[in-house]
Amino acid sequence: MENLNLATLAKHFSDEGEAWKLIERIRWPDGPTCPHCGTIDNAYYLGNRKTRSGKVSPRRVCKCADCRKQFSALVGTIFEGTHIPLSKWLLGIHMMCAGKNGVSAHELSHQLGITLKAAWFMAHRVRYSMAQGPLAEKLSGVVEADETYIGGKRRGGPTGRPGQKSHKTTVVSFVERGGEARSQVMTRITGDDLGKVLVEAVETEATLMTDEYPACRKPGQMFASHQTVQHKRGEYVRGNVTTNTVEGFFSQLKRSIDGTHHHVSRQHLPRYLAEFDYRYSTRKMHDGERTALTISQSVGKRLQYRDTSLA
Repeated sequence: MENLNLATLAKHFSDEGEAWKLIERIRWPDGPTCPHCGTIDNAYYLGNRKTRSGKVSPRRVCKCADCRKQFSALVGTIFEGTHIPLSKWLLGIHMMCAGKNGVSAHELSHQLGITLKAAWFMAHRVRYSMAQGPLAEKLSGVVEADETYIGGKRRGGPTGRPGQKSHKTTVVSFVERGGEARSQVMTRITGDDLGKVLVEAVETEATLMTDEYPACRKPGQMFASHQTVQHKRGEYVRGNVTTNTVEGFFSQLKRSIDGTHHHVSRQHLPRYLAEFDYRYSTRKMHDGERTALTISQSVGKRLQYRDTSLA
């Protein structure tokens, strides 16, 4: 696969046929794979397909020589059923992968020349492709854990009015030093709840580093070592013990949400967290490598509009 950047992607952005070929090369490095019977590299393209207006369609459809069924590189991916040209999809994915602070739906709509609704749905499908699966490798080594709160202030000032519900959403993140990040929305943080998400994301042989938050004491006992810093006493670094890495991750997350998206609902926050985790975890990759990886991870992740209400 060639190095993907704005210069090398230019022909794919301007030529729909080239965009299709790029998607095929990323999804099928060993040749077309039939999604119906699983046969690899035993299919042929059906050329000269025309649209209702009589123009030749850039859509590339294959027919399996074994089961005789038709398919394309979009089947079973985030692209399936889309009416947006693949050339615009490529540009949108590259923008989301290259922008350190992410890209808003308004910006995608403006740059791609599509409706705001289409841009919003496109962005959520790309985030769905970026999300780690349930079988993702657990974090190991030295892992820092901390919690933060996403959202605006309550009316009536920082303390809010009596009986008024907070608009903030609790987020916990685990960051492996030199490695990846995992973030999750939580309704509440107790020792038992935190312990469940910790063992799902972090190896018990790891060294866990947190602040003095009481809910961390009990789950910390499940790990090989649990070190804490006392923020209330003005302690932020003690030798190798610190939570500065995860706090730096939160700082970037909040700057991105405040500066780019301005507001993220509690319902859709998990997909935004998946996007920020993904960019952090792939920070050592070039933008083009991250773009290609995002496309390759889109297989088996079809997301329909009605499903966006289920975060």
